[in-house]
Amino acid sequence: MIYRTSQGRLSSGEAIGILLLDTSVPFIPGDVANATSYDFPVRFQKVEGFTVARAVGLDSTVYPALRRAAVELVGQGVRAITGDCGFMALHQRRLADELEVPVFLTSLLQIPFILSMIGGRRKVAILTADGRSLGDDLLATSGIDATDRLIIEGMETRPSFYSFGLKENGMLDSSAVENEVVEAGRKIMGEHGDVGAFLLECSLLPPYSKALQDAVGLPVFDYITMINHVFSAVVKKRYSGFL
Repeated sequence: MIYRTSQGRLSSGEAIGILLLDTSVPFIPGDVANATSYDFPVRFQKVEGFTVARAVGLDSTVYPALRRAAVELVGQGVRAITGDCGFMALHQRRLADELEVPVFLTSLLQIPFILSMIGGRRKVAILTADGRSLGDDLLATSGIDATDRLIIEGMETRPSFYSFGLKENGMLDSSAVENEVVEAGRKIMGEHGDVGAFLLECSLLPPYSKALQDAVGLPVFDYITMINHVFSAVVKKRYSGFL
């Protein structure tokens, strides 16, 4: 077999490229920015100047830096590009139009799929980093128009999550954040009897998916479920077995 490489490519075997915010928080296992969250190699690329504040503030002027980082990932051979902030949804359509590889920047892209799974009577509960920023316009960029079937709960009012995830104090009490996620899930279940599934919008929240599922007894989707799904599509495997 003959192999060829492209000029400037530094390594191989990383099918998924992940655009990272310009931030400094502890990235524990399960976090999108922790390489041990995956059963396959991934490649990270920081978007210079794309801070948490600019992401939550839906700052469109960050797009050129985002695109440069994405182009760098493509040049290094990734087969698909994602991100580590659900509010990157603002740039989903434009970047997907301009790149030659699949782009799936936001975990919100799973919502139409989830809604189709759970039937027309039930709703999806979304736990988001900041509920104030997750409006209809942003949801529309992810192909979501059935907003009447969404229950949105922001984590910005939970002190432990706010301190490490939004204020970026550099310290994470993971047990405290887990308790806040579970509390938010139980609150939703207590107020709504028609929830069919949960989506954790924020890339910092997948470490707590299991605890949430144990508390609510429903399917829980997050960034990692999406990334695993896309990886299985862009890197197919051969099957072996017997009849």
